Amino acid sequence: MAAIVWDEIGSKIYKTGTDRGVLYPIDTTSSTYPAGYAWNGLTGVSESPSGAEETALWADNGKYGSLYSAEEYGFTINAYQSPEEFDECDGTATIATGVTAGQQARKRFGFSWRTLIGNDVSGNDYGYEIHLVYGAMASPSEKEHSSVNDSPDAEELSWECTTVPVPVPGFKQSAHLVINSTTADAAKLTALEAILYGDDAIVYVETADTTKQSGKTYYTRSGAEGSYTYTELTGTSFSSDKTYYEAATAGPRLPLPAEVITLMSGTAGN
Repeated sequence: MAAIVWDEIGSKIYKTGTDRGVLYPIDTTSSTYPAGYAWNGLTGVSESPSGAEETALWADNGKYGSLYSAEEYGFTINAYQSPEEFDECDGTATIATGVTAGQQARKRFGFSWRTLIGNDVSGNDYGYEIHLVYGAMASPSEKEHSSVNDSPDAEELSWECTTVPVPVPGFKQSAHLVINSTTADAAKLTALEAILYGDDAIVYVETADTTKQSGKTYYTRSGAEGSYTYTELTGTSFSSDKTYYEAATAGPRLPLPAEVITLMSGTAGN
């Protein structure tokens, strides 16, 4: 085994910055996160895991072993603002036009953000980590309102959050995944980001309409899986023996860990 060499060129790694925050409110019926919303004004995310505390076992006048409590994942979001869709996650409800009430039921949510990875060669362009959080619940937070003075500053808001972990196939449950761009397959990472942030590419989804609606465009599908062809419907009504589709763009959503594992370790992008 070769001798250790410290501080080789390109090996000095650091992390900096926080950006691309996205809120994913939970769908309580399916326990999924089907839509994402940009979180502008994000100033920082502080991670605060807890637990994994030792309970020592003593016997025969010595330390016999150790038991450890379950680990929990917590984090704090700091920002100058929050998306409107976060209101229900923050215990706020609109009770009349322009009027909101606090102290309402809080909704769980998913959250993602990106941290830049730098090194001594590429600087901050070396790579990045994408953090995915599931089952988050925001606690009531302190908000300080100060008078304008000779040292003006914008109010910075903060939300302390706890989490409930979700299943991770083959591993213990977890509320936090991290994807590292410097080690992940580039094509698969691109496919994952298209899911997390949305994609302007056209996709075709089976329509829920049972009859042709005025002003909407429908399509029929032909061909084999992987090479489908969609043809615009020109008739005035549906046929009972056919399935019809509508064109849409793939909106942002938070995939569950099982889907992330399949995507990042499968053949996507190859």
